[in-house]
Amino acid sequence: MERIRNAIERTKASSASGTLPSQQARAPLLAPQAQAAQISSGSPQSSEKEIALNAAHLESKRIVAHDIADHRAKSFDMLRTQVLQSMAMKSWQILGITSATPNCGKSTIATNLALSIARQPGRSVLLVDMDLQKPQIAKLLGLNCKWGIGSVLEGRTDLAGALVQASINNEKIVVLPCRSPRLNSSEWMSSQAMAALMQQIKRDFRAWTVVIDLPPILMSDDVISILSQIDCVLFVAAAGATTVEEIKECTKHLESTPIVRVVLNKTLDETEAYYSRYGKYHAAEASA
Repeated sequence: MERIRNAIERTKASSASGTLPSQQARAPLLAPQAQAAQISSGSPQSSEKEIALNAAHLESKRIVAHDIADHRAKSFDMLRTQVLQSMAMKSWQILGITSATPNCGKSTIATNLALSIARQPGRSVLLVDMDLQKPQIAKLLGLNCKWGIGSVLEGRTDLAGALVQASINNEKIVVLPCRSPRLNSSEWMSSQAMAALMQQIKRDFRAWTVVIDLPPILMSDDVISILSQIDCVLFVAAAGATTVEEIKECTKHLESTPIVRVVLNKTLDETEAYYSRYGKYHAAEASA
């Protein structure tokens, strides 16, 4: 606990001197720890233990971007570079990833993109599962979490208590998971608690890239409720599933939010079929 507190103090000092955490050591820093009074009164503490991700489990869930030797990771590396360049031009920090409908692969792409970003020297990434109706990030990474974003919103733990540090191949990411589905997701997405959480994430992770797995746009008003607090969006469409009409409808909802890339997921060509069973990801720059 003392180690994390010291790390936060170093972060504050470096920010004051103009040196960002991303320019320092590679190890991610957790958000501020709960105060001693809260801990002594029974408030959950943030675990200092680093969770090692299981490569076989990641493979089974089509999470491949952690392995630079895997040819399938190259698509995510290209997407990573394109997205980060677009974000850097505008000094954007928070990227939301969404789709029109379920089963387009947005959670898989969000997780792979976060792991790809984590492989870049000097980059730190926070991956947030904000699909409260159908959370997938913890399952994809194989995390068994005691706390999650819902616990933070309900005040049962603080942000630090819900964060998970995960590592594989000497690369690290910090994850804010969602433990279980919530039927009243719309109310939580538009709540003051969510607004406060977003402000804390912006403040405590200001030198990081924040990747948020959002719900599908056309399933509820969840995404609309949070768009004003997100810098930009990556939109995922599924080949053979997402219709032109659905894309047009989503575009209306995203009029005030910059779209950095549109990804056509689940396409397969002869070259890809020869090498693996996984769909190929194609990214296109969104038109203004």
